[in-house]
Amino acid sequence: MKKTVLTRYRVMAYITAIWLLIFTGAIILKYGFSTGDTMLISQIHGVLFIVYVIFAFDLGTKAKWSFGKLLWVLAAGCIPVASFFVEPKVSREAQALITDDPADPVKVSSR
Repeated sequence: MKKTVLTRYRVMAYITAIWLLIFTGAIILKYGFSTGDTMLISQIHGVLFIVYVIFAFDLGTKAKWSFGKLLWVLAAGCIPVASFFVEPKVSREAQALITDDPADPVKVSSR
């Protein structure tokens, strides 16, 4: 697996998580305090979430995750702040599968 697969997932996990928090705040303002509109924020988050799902699915396929683990990672993108806890764990696990890491001393010495 290439490092770019993990990097794309990580970037989208954080961006999606931040937009989900913004969206959650907008929903609270709209329905709790009758102010604001959520249309633009919800559309931006929706597009970002679709990209997140694609990148998470790509990572899961290349990391050979079980279907249950893939669903767990995708569900983390739906729960505010969950991505901030799930992403580091997923990144640690996926880091071991990266094959193009130039900093790996074993690969550098074998050239």
